[in-house]
Amino acid sequence: MNIQIVEDDRSLSEGISISLGDADRQFHQEYSLKDARAGFDRYGEALSLIILDLNLPDGIGYDYLKYVRKSSEVPVLILTANDLELDEVTGLTMGADDYLTKPFSLAVLRARVNALIRRSQIAGRARGASDEKEGAGGKTGVYQIDDMQFDFDRLSFQKGEEELFLSVNEQKLLKIFLDHKGMILTRDTLIERLWGDSGDYVEENALSVTVNRLRSKIEGKGQSKHILTVYGQGYRFQ
Repeated sequence: MNIQIVEDDRSLSEGISISLGDADRQFHQEYSLKDARAGFDRYGEALSLIILDLNLPDGIGYDYLKYVRKSSEVPVLILTANDLELDEVTGLTMGADDYLTKPFSLAVLRARVNALIRRSQIAGRARGASDEKEGAGGKTGVYQIDDMQFDFDRLSFQKGEEELFLSVNEQKLLKIFLDHKGMILTRDTLIERLWGDSGDYVEENALSVTVNRLRSKIEGKGQSKHILTVYGQGYRFQ
């Protein structure tokens, strides 16, 4: 398992790698945007997770996030000293899967990292099992709604002729909605389903951002047609 740490504070980077250290984990420590991009070009396909600082000596981590999202949906956890809600919303909107503000507890970091990796592995195993079923003559996990097709077997999401790029959390949220179409899902239920054991450490605003980001991708601007907010309760997909 390969994890890229993009953090210009070398002592913190080393501390993170030690805290997350595991016999099965290899860490690639980069200290600038330039090195991060070069590293991603070399080994990006093998990455299981990116831990990304926003304040780097040669630019802003958002630029690297955009660079990664052009070709990959590898989970990205943002680390930053910026504690403004706007910074969190910006990171999540641009495709980050989680956000942690400095200073932070290493125990919380481990919980967040393990949750992201666990969700990614579960998605990978489900994809592999689906491929086996399809090879045997069956096909599951494909949903057709209006001009949209969501193929969770191949992780292919289309709206008309446009390909939709969904983050790990967006994919998981969409699947939950589709599997419970017409039902009201409370915020607590969705937070638990998305973040699992680390849900206690997740800002409630992260769910709103994830829902709105998914909604904008599948519905665009204007009145919501499918993902409805049920005020005081949660959300319903119709």
